[in-house]
Amino acid sequence: MSSERPASRPKCRSLMGVRVVGTGKYVPDMVVGNDHLHARLGFDSDWIVKRTGILERRHAAAHQATSDLCVEAATDLFAKAGRTAKDCDLLVLGTFTPDMSFPSTACLVQDRLGLVGPAIEVEAACAGFMYALVTAAAYVKAGVSDRALVIGGDTNSRVLDPKDIKTYPLFGDGAGAVFVEPAGPEQGILAYSMGSEGSGGPLLQRVACGSRTPVTPELIAEGKHFMHMDGYAVFKWAVNILCDTIREVLEEARLTVEDVSLFVVHQANIRIINAAIDSLNIPRAKVFNNLEKYGNTSAGSIPIALDEAAEAGRFKEGDIVVLSGFGAGLAWGTAVLRW
Repeated sequence: MSSERPASRPKCRSLMGVRVVGTGKYVPDMVVGNDHLHARLGFDSDWIVKRTGILERRHAAAHQATSDLCVEAATDLFAKAGRTAKDCDLLVLGTFTPDMSFPSTACLVQDRLGLVGPAIEVEAACAGFMYALVTAAAYVKAGVSDRALVIGGDTNSRVLDPKDIKTYPLFGDGAGAVFVEPAGPEQGILAYSMGSEGSGGPLLQRVACGSRTPVTPELIAEGKHFMHMDGYAVFKWAVNILCDTIREVLEEARLTVEDVSLFVVHQANIRIINAAIDSLNIPRAKVFNNLEKYGNTSAGSIPIALDEAAEAGRFKEGDIVVLSGFGAGLAWGTAVLRW
């Protein structure tokens, strides 16, 4: 399983003495199936399934924003875990579709939940949940947080071009949440790889609506306020980073594929997932997928999948679980942890 790590890639690290507990999720009620996209926009339903594995996705209602999805996911977590916002003193929220530029969506969610403590927002696109998880674990490990609430959520439908037949069908809206708290020395993130390749930024970007290119009527007419993606280039990068970083964290933790109970990777495209796991000789039965129902929910992807995997009894306390997120930036975060 050994491999040479590129000189530009950060070394793997670990965060022991913490544990990830509890799961929760929220997806909007509005189901948008491939047939609906065909009827409304003329998209080829069969092409979507063959190229992505996605059958349907959820879109937020007109009155919903990312903070609403995140509050619902946290509320679901609280109900399942038997805890409240009073049990947390830190919120770390990953999103790249905030309600507004400021105040941060994290602050909006913190206020609505009644959580007393700092609210940190992390923007790492589809790697956002993994960045938020590692950040929260570091705070708890350092003793500057007793217990952290971690949320990943995005409202992708608001930044997609309905005329972009190669991108629009891929994404959906949703949010998921977990707790991070202190634990014994044997529990925690056994190894993680987290980093970015900023030179690949133009492959997946939203040009307008920032300080570099403020939005204007002309830019809106050109569709510059929508997400744009070089799908083929991102596909190749995603397969490689997924393969390489899973291999690296397992090697760092001195584990093999056989030691892992479950792999939960970013639900971007079934062809990306299958290409990577087949290359690593990971049995498909060990990989949890739900993108056929939700599409790519960006920062919500991994925690939503984790919640559904937990409900299905796919892992238990003490099991080894591998998580991996990757996306715009280009950014990634892959971790092997003992649940």
